[in-house]
Amino acid sequence: MIERVGVDEAVWELRPDFAVLVISARGLANSGSDDRSREWLAEAAAAVVDDGHPHVKAWQDAYRAFGSKPQRTRPSVDALLRRRDALPEINKVVDAYNSVSVRHVLPIGGEDLGHYAGAARLVRATGEETFDTIAAGEPAVEHPDPGEVVWRDDEGVTCRRWNWRQCVRTRITEDTTDALFLLERLDGLSLDELDAAGDDLERLLREITPGVAVERRLIRRD
Repeated sequence: MIERVGVDEAVWELRPDFAVLVISARGLANSGSDDRSREWLAEAAAAVVDDGHPHVKAWQDAYRAFGSKPQRTRPSVDALLRRRDALPEINKVVDAYNSVSVRHVLPIGGEDLGHYAGAARLVRATGEETFDTIAAGEPAVEHPDPGEVVWRDDEGVTCRRWNWRQCVRTRITEDTTDALFLLERLDGLSLDELDAAGDDLERLLREITPGVAVERRLIRRD
């Protein structure tokens, strides 16, 4: 699966410094948030210095490059840092990757492979793709803006505006057993730091499920 994950050249033309560490985890035994996962979130929140981190500013610049306003639709790591006084408790796996995202100040996406259609790929949207979401408490279908950077599969957009909002279909739930994680970096975050974030995530996943099968792949332009 991870060998088929791809990044379109049009994205690298926008940000040639982009790289993503792809991690798959199979055989997870997920469940609701517990004292351990709440501690991960609390420890990550306590380590935050400020909102003006250079990694966050790099992502804000990337959003502006494809026409998005980062103060209106914030990069995921920016949104999490702003909620550090009350980080959301979702389930153990989501709590794990959110804590790593905050601690290392990088966006991380988590996807349920059981609901994926084909391979994940990062592209610039045509505007015709579908994105399933919730609007006013009801299921809804949206379309990305033309040129917007999105993660998608064969069925539609799985995450809009690079890492802003995930679709409903592929969210990680307590029933998720096989998951895909996308750890994203721009200049300012070294590849060694990206790898360290991957190590942290893998460690927490093994705390959740000691026998989980993990694979990793780094994707960069060169």
